[in-house]
Parts: sequence; C-alpha cells; structure tokens
Amino acid sequence: MAPQANGKPNCDTFAANPPPLYLSEAKTNEFSYTYTITWSRSETPWATRWDNYLHIFDPKIHWFSLVNSIVIVVFLCVMVSMILLRTVSRDISRYNAIDLSEDIQEDYGWKLVHGEVFRQPWNPGLLAVLSGNGAQLSAMVGITLVFALLGFLSPSNRGSLATVMMICWTFFGSVSGYISSRVYLSLGGTDKRNAAFFTATLLPTFVFIIVFLLDLFLVFGGSSGAVPFGTMLLIVILWFGINAPLTAIGFFIGSRHGAVSHPVSVNQIPRQIPPPPKYLRPWAATLIGGILPFGAAFVELYFVLSSLFASRAYYAFGFLALTAGVVALTTATVSILFTYFMLCAEEYRWQWRSFFVGGGSSAWILLYGLFYWASRLSLDSMTSAILYMGYLFLIALLNFLVTGTIGFLASYWAVRRLYSAIRID
Repeated sequence: MAPQANGKPNCDTFAANPPPLYLSEAKTNEFSYTYTITWSRSETPWATRWDNYLHIFDPKIHWFSLVNSIVIVVFLCVMVSMILLRTVSRDISRYNAIDLSEDIQEDYGWKLVHGEVFRQPWNPGLLAVLSGNGAQLSAMVGITLVFALLGFLSPSNRGSLATVMMICWTFFGSVSGYISSRVYLSLGGTDKRNAAFFTATLLPTFVFIIVFLLDLFLVFGGSSGAVPFGTMLLIVILWFGINAPLTAIGFFIGSRHGAVSHPVSVNQIPRQIPPPPKYLRPWAATLIGGILPFGAAFVELYFVLSSLFASRAYYAFGFLALTAGVVALTTATVSILFTYFMLCAEEYRWQWRSFFVGGGSSAWILLYGLFYWASRLSLDSMTSAILYMGYLFLIALLNFLVTGTIGFLASYWAVRRLYSAIRID
C-alpha cells in the first residue's frame, strides 16, 4: 500500500515498494481503490458490435420448430379449404338447387340453425370489450416486432423493448375503441356509453392492480428492481390521459360506421340445442383447440421465458416474428374448424366458444410455465414464487386476449361468408 497526501492508504499496485497495510479492529479502516482504463480503437462498426453476444449458437432448433409450425398451419389451411370449398360448397349447391315449387326437404346440419346463428350471445358488452383490447394488443405486438426486425431496439438498452410496447399500446387505443364498438353493435348491444367506458378502463385497471401488487412485494423485499412511484404515475397518465381519449375517439368512429350486416335474420323463438359431442363441450374444445397453437410456439416460448426469468439475452426477433405469424394463422384456422363443427352439431352459441377456443393456448402456457419453474428455476423465497406466478399469469392473460380475439374475428368472418352463400326460404 502506498500512502496518499490525505493520509489514507492507496491500493495502487504500481506504487514503488508499497508499505503493508495493517487493519485495526478498534476503528474504521479507510482506503482507496484505483484502476486504470486503456481505450483501444476498434474496427468493428457500432451497429454490429453486439453480434458476438447475441449470436445464436444452435439455430437448428429454431428452424426445426419453425418448419414444424409451418407444416401444421399448412395442414390446417388445407383442411379448412377442403371444408369450405368442397363440403360447404356441395351443401350450398344442394340447398340452392331445390326448387321453391317442390316439397321442401328437411334441412340438417349447420343449415338448421340459420335463424339462430346471429342471436345475441351472453353478455355481448364483455365480449366486445375483450375483442377490442385483444385487437389493441395485436397491433402493439405487430408494430413492436416490426421495429425490432428493423434494428431500432438496441440490445445496449434493455428497457427499449418495454418502452416501445408501452407507447404502442397507449397510442393504439383508437384500434381498441373502433373494434369494440363495431363488435358491440353487431352483437345487438345498445348501451354504448358503458361499452366505451369499460373498453378504455377494464384491462388497464386490472393489469395496473396486478403490477402494483407485485411491485409492493419487490419494495418490501428491498429489491432494486422495484418500479419507482414516479414511473407508476407516468404509466397512469399514459393509460388514462392518452389511451382513454383515443379509445373514446375510436369508439365514436366505429359507432358512426354502425353494425356489421348479417346475411340472415334471427328467429323470435330460440331453437332447442341437442346435447353436443364430448369434444365440443366448452372446456374440452378450449383445451383441444389450444394444443396446436401452443405446439407451434412452445420452443420460442422456452427462450422467451429464459430471457424474462433466467437473465438470458434473447434477440432472435426474426424467428419470433415468423412464429407469431404462424400462431395467428393456426389460431384462426382451428377456431374456424371448431365453429363449423359446432354449427353442424346444431350448437349456435359459437361467439364465446370461438373466443375461448382461440385463447385455449393460454391454459397450456400456464401449465408449461409451471413445468419450467419445476425443471429450470430455483425459487427459494415465497416472494420470488409469487412474482413468477404473477408475471406468468399476466403473460397468459395477454396471450388469451390476443389469440381469443383472432379466433373470434376469424370465426365471425367465416360464419358470415358461410350463411351469405345460401338461399334462405
């Protein structure tokens, strides 16, 4: 150790013949550390200097997962095409070929429920609110992935991804209001004020309460990762100061466009529904319908969970964007298939069923999250376990809204196309 001018010892290894440092147990010992920095000029461009850290050492598993997902979605698209182009077209031709002067033959299958298929479902306001928020989240995910693919989200700033997602979610409030209003009016809703209010406040309030409670666990645990109060206040201002007015504007524009026209009218007396097959029961259809979308994404889900909870860098946004597109197509085709099967079984309450079938992958995400916890993580404290389950629940909830909205809107489009092609006597 070499003494300094102020009398304190200095841990400078370059000092000549430094005297030994004796620590005293009777008083506080003070000494200074120094270090030397040497700046070297690098020929590596700034835009590519993170490539060594973000290099995917084994991309085969990503390609295998992607090819497997593409095969699944191609198979489903072919199956949907066969149903719509062969079975449905043959039925439509047979129905339309019947002469009105002949004895009307008894209908069967999906044709029987033509007077019930657009009947108002249970709680159309809640379905419209969830669909609007799901459309908003879908737009946020799409734009965020575009920015990530274009290289605007630098790995040197790990908070840039969350910042862009929050800003995009805030400014896409008009999308939520527009979709919610069109769906609400199309389902026969009349209380537009309540629908607009809950579209703007229900999901933000619910998510904020969960995040705030999780943040309290971080504060009481003395964690440096706790969100400051000022940041919480800024999020509230963004949500209710910018997102809510934009949602109201989008809801007003959607109300001006009015409801989507339906090709068939609704009967005054509801038709009796026969007992459905076991695989078309609500929970069974939800779990079965969620297997294929989850199977198309579970490999990338492993890397995403590792990035969130195991401190591993993940910037394979190209694979993530392609996987998201495949999951969206798979969810849409699976929902259309199950909706067609339900209508053939004379089950005309397809609106909520299609939403739950589309969002069925969230149940598998929760189960996979528990498996990941048991096999990959070591959470010793109760606080860590609560935080993990809280964030996993948020991931599953947001995925449920996105995929459920995709499934419902795809089924709505398919049902309108199906019943607009037949002649109702």
